[in-house]
Amino acid sequence: MQIKQTEQTYSYEEIARAVRYDVIDMIFRAEMGHPGSSLSCVEILVALYFGGILRVDPDNPDWPERDRFVLSKGHASPTLYSVLSRRGFFPRELLSTFRKTGSILTAYPDMSTPGIDMESGSLGNGLSTAVGIAMSSRIRKLDNYVYVVMGDGEQQEGLIWEGAMSAAHHHLDHIIAFVDRNRLQITGTVEQVMRISPLEEKWRSFGWNVQTIDGHSFDEIFAAVEAAKAHRGSPSVIIADTVKGKGVSFMENELSWHRREITPEEYRQAMEEIHAPEELI
Repeated sequence: MQIKQTEQTYSYEEIARAVRYDVIDMIFRAEMGHPGSSLSCVEILVALYFGGILRVDPDNPDWPERDRFVLSKGHASPTLYSVLSRRGFFPRELLSTFRKTGSILTAYPDMSTPGIDMESGSLGNGLSTAVGIAMSSRIRKLDNYVYVVMGDGEQQEGLIWEGAMSAAHHHLDHIIAFVDRNRLQITGTVEQVMRISPLEEKWRSFGWNVQTIDGHSFDEIFAAVEAAKAHRGSPSVIIADTVKGKGVSFMENELSWHRREITPEEYRQAMEEIHAPEELI
């Protein structure tokens, strides 16, 4: 139970439904976006920002000792924007300006937006930038963590593995990465486009502490982060099995929903299925 509006307290699951509401609403208004990829990582971001994991201060977004978050799969920006707005980094009214000219909520995360620690969009860069952030924190003797969310199709990028090798070599145990393993990318299944399995073994061979969880289970997410923080001497990766388009029946596991617009009828059906708490929308 983490968020309050008026006198009511809401569960993580209710917050997740409210975030899904925002994602669908933002993409519908913008007439384009990445609903499938945004919906698959909702529980991960809700756990990080509302579950007491990320040390951040919405009133002081540049606080030097804060934890850092890198959304390497930047096309899932609607989920991050929703979570940041609901944590108070900027007014929720701005969500309706997503992808609009002059908006601070650009298609991909930009550091001009309060709460954004790293720009992303070109896949593969997030982990290597996290390595740089973690090394900088070590030099400055800061005890903060760097959290990264990557896509599974993104594991096909060479820069991911350069970052993985560097993080392990430098024993950066304050990096905790998630792989959002929804098994679909823009042109097909991940295994059809370029096979990444056995993924757990690959990460272990690069010197990482590896866990595999249900990426939609808050209990498993919290337990995995706790175990990762207790681990010392090497970085940790949490491979989260997820469903692309999670929460909207006609989007789940459907490749066509990687990137597209939402029609008015689809919008109505999606909102009925999400059934977000009225007080949170």
